[in-house]
Formats: sequence, structure tokens, C-alpha cells
Amino acid sequence: MAELNSTNQPSSPRYLALDVMRGLTVAAMITVNTPGSWTHNFEPFEHSKWHGCTPTDLVFPFFLFVVGISMFFSFSKYEQPYDIAIYKRIAKRTLLIFSIGLFINSFPQWVIDFSKYRIMAILQRIAIAYCVSSVLVLLIQKKYLPYLVALILGGYWWILWYFGGADPYSLNQNATLAFDRGILGELHLYRGFGIRFDPEGLLSTIPTLATVLLGYLTGVYIRTFEKTKTSVLKLASAGLLSITAGIIWSLILPLNKPLWTPSYVLYSAGWALVVLALLIWIIDLKGYRRWTPFFEVFGLNPLLAFAASSLYVRVLIGLIHLPQPDGKNQNGYEWLYFHLFSPLTTDPRVSSLIFALTHMLLFWGLAYLLYRKKIVLKA
Repeated sequence: MAELNSTNQPSSPRYLALDVMRGLTVAAMITVNTPGSWTHNFEPFEHSKWHGCTPTDLVFPFFLFVVGISMFFSFSKYEQPYDIAIYKRIAKRTLLIFSIGLFINSFPQWVIDFSKYRIMAILQRIAIAYCVSSVLVLLIQKKYLPYLVALILGGYWWILWYFGGADPYSLNQNATLAFDRGILGELHLYRGFGIRFDPEGLLSTIPTLATVLLGYLTGVYIRTFEKTKTSVLKLASAGLLSITAGIIWSLILPLNKPLWTPSYVLYSAGWALVVLALLIWIIDLKGYRRWTPFFEVFGLNPLLAFAASSLYVRVLIGLIHLPQPDGKNQNGYEWLYFHLFSPLTTDPRVSSLIFALTHMLLFWGLAYLLYRKKIVLKA
């Protein structure tokens, strides 16, 4: 996926920090999505229950932010934004990512009740955000994009407030709940919140466009960016301003990942800018690069690594069932944790983290095989 990784796209100037940030984000996505036990986890590795923002809540917006940066460098080589070939590529990649997400959601297909099948998920949201944002940046002049971001955030805030209930930012009365139920059907929504509510639903995908566009605008800035301490400080300062704006806005519009609130967009994008500035300073200015190959491996094939890890979990849970002494069956995921990892320590949180890191390394190994052969899987 060229737009999801730009390692095969020359940038001007070239920043290894971008590739590392992409790989770091993928490593974090796999780690936080595969704990040994969801009930035994260190707090930074858990999502907020509703309002708030933990380090884990920053992982997905970081990924979309990097998609935006990579999108700029990928599209900058085209001189004609109305070339039909560009839109064919966008459509092809969008369908591929969305289809992979649907396949993973429905696996194993022969045991799925499709009347209750979840339609949306992380890859489906990435596909939609990538597709719509790509068309927008191709058709709209760069100087107007900041105004578009403001329009998206302001418009989505109005939708949440106007169409929500008495408590428009609550789980039970938010506008996205009614919208997604009406479009997707209640039975096709995520069930992890105690009610049918999808944190990757359709309506809440609107503000993710702003996250991608902010990444794209960062790419615009980096293109003419000089590798100096002053430039890095400007990037970090912009990030701190965005974080501050998000915190101030959160006083009336809470930080909320499941709703992807506009305050959360600014807050998470600000942290992405700060982390990117720090990586550029460490890697590209100071030249500390010995540690970077690990994350470059993930950065070369991010979609493959994440999709493979998701499918692997579905296989363990859906296909492998092992009988226990009490006569009950235990799925493969639980068996691995309780029999191999839980005995390693007396703290179940540590065991759960070791389980997650081990699986992250497992998929790093898969990505490394492709890295060694210089294979980049694209649509």
C-alpha cells in the first residue's frame, strides 16, 4: 500500500523518522490488540472506558496521521490530479483494504451468523478515511485544506450536539448510535460496550478525515522543511499548541476515541506532531539510527502485519478448541495465555504484556522475511 507506507516513495528531503514512526505505530497496534488477558492489563495499554485518552487511544489516530503524511509524498509525483488512473488506484486500494477487513470480521465464514455480522472495524475505517481524504486532497487546493479541516470538525461537533440526546456525548444518547443503527442495522454493530455501538462506525468516520488531512498538511510542511533544530522546534511547538487546543476544547467537548470527538482529533494530532518532531531530532538530526531497523521492518508492510495478526487471533479463537479437565473447551488464544504465559510471573498484568509483546515479535518476524527480500505488498 503506497499510501499506507511511503518507504518505496522518495521524499524530498528523505526522513527515516517517517518510516520509523509508521513501524512504531504498527508495533503498538499489534501489542495493544493482543493482550494475554483483557481483564489483566497495565492501564496505559487499555482504552479509556469512555471519555479520556490513554496512550493506547493514541495509536489508531497516529496510524491515520501517518497515512496522511505518506499520502502527500505518494501523490506529489502526479502532475495531473484529474488523471483517471489515480482514481482507479485509489478505488482498487480502498476495495482491497475494506475487503480484507470484511474477510477478517467474518472468519471463519462457515460458523458466522451473518444476520449479526459486524460490518465496520479498523481496516474498514482506514479504507474509507483513505479513499475520501485522497479524493479531497486531489481536488482541493492545499491552501484551502486547513479550512476544510475546521469545517469537518465544526460540522461534526454540531451533528453530535444537535442530533444527540440530553447528554449528547454519552454512550446511550450520542448521534452516531442512531445513525449507525439506521444505516448498518443494530445487529451489525460492535457489542463490546454492553450495547450495540460501533467505535468504528460510519458517522464517527467523518472526523477521521480531519486526522488524515492534518497528516497530509504535515507532509506539505515537511516537504520544504530543513533539517535544523529550529524546524524541529516549530513542528513540536505546533504539536503542543494542538494538544493545548484539544485540552481546552475538551472542557466542553470531552476527549473521546469511540466518538472521535474534534477535541480528540486535535489532541491526538498534537501528540503525533510531537512524536514525529522527536523522532526527526533523534534520527535525522542527531543520527542515532542503530535502533531504527526494527521499526523499519514493520514500516515496509504495515497493512500486512496488522491484518495477519488480526487473522491469527481469529484462527486461535474461532478454530482451535482444546478440551480441559473440567470437560469444557478452551480456545487456542486462552490456552496459550493460561498454559504458557500466565505461569511465567506472579503478576497477571506482566504475563499479559509478555504475551502481547511475544505476538508482536512473531509478526515482526513475518515482516522481516519480506523486508530481507525487499518485498512490498501493494494493491
